[in-house]
Amino acid sequence: MHLLDPRLSGALGLIVSLALLLPAAAAQPQSHGKPITADAGRISKLSRVPRTQDGRPDLQGVWNFATVTPLERPAAFAGKQLLTDEEIAAVEKQAAEDTLDRPPAPGNPGAYNEFWRDDGTTVVPTRQSSLVVDPPDGKLPPVTSEGRRRMAAEAETLRQSPRGPEDRHLAERCILGFNAGPPMLSGPYNNIVQLFQTREYLGILNEMNHDARIVPIDGRPHGTLRQWMGDSRAHWEGDTLVVDTINFRKEGTGRLPRLLSPAFDENLHLIERFTRMDANVLLYEFTVSDHTTWTKPWTARIPMIKTDALVYEFACHEGNYGMVNMLSGARAEEKKD
Repeated sequence: MHLLDPRLSGALGLIVSLALLLPAAAAQPQSHGKPITADAGRISKLSRVPRTQDGRPDLQGVWNFATVTPLERPAAFAGKQLLTDEEIAAVEKQAAEDTLDRPPAPGNPGAYNEFWRDDGTTVVPTRQSSLVVDPPDGKLPPVTSEGRRRMAAEAETLRQSPRGPEDRHLAERCILGFNAGPPMLSGPYNNIVQLFQTREYLGILNEMNHDARIVPIDGRPHGTLRQWMGDSRAHWEGDTLVVDTINFRKEGTGRLPRLLSPAFDENLHLIERFTRMDANVLLYEFTVSDHTTWTKPWTARIPMIKTDALVYEFACHEGNYGMVNMLSGARAEEKKD
């Protein structure tokens, strides 16, 4: 990975132009009209929210969403929405132990060692036992029959020698995926996002795969073109900026490793909510509706923490030797047959 360089200036020039509004007067925060259950010892006391010159909450900055809180509630915490101090200590201790390098199992060549990982060391400051908050049991809804069919077809494709890169996941092809989504979820590394804001636009720049979304806030309707990250429009609901995204491609938004299966498809309707809680906390909530994948919608909540970290270029394509090796191996297998 390298620092952002002039090759990205075309895309980033537009984003940077969104960045320079100064905070002014402030008011008390809200979150989707619902109180946020917070632990004063683990989330800073709610303070006056920084605001832009037009009076809106200032969402700008670099935000870290790495966490060891799982997407779904573990069986050990069934029926518990919030964790105790003792449970938090145990979860974080186990997470620390999991970062120790160990030799791979016999016959397994191994992959990244722990030096490359940066998937967090703490649970979310709201003490949630899972990132999923709806359904109330903290579990994803059942997968539809169409979703199961798609999973089986995908598994069969991956068992066969790839005819070309289009047979591999979007994430493997360095197009989309991992924690950038959308929606954004904690992954093995690059768990930061930079937000830029003006009256008319929100810029969302994810470090992972250097994905960037430019979201209008000016009331224009959705377009009709299907895009890798969908077609986004935003509007304010009180102090919460709501981003509504439709028109995804059939390939979905890529695989979110260790978290979601099956992948989303073209029927995904994503609602994201950004609420500035105080100087250091941005509450990110999203609701997924995809009737061909899950039997009902589900919602997750992730407090993001302000950071002074820099956003680096994720130069995946330039060093994607894994794809070259997979395709080379497939051609070699074909010659043996």
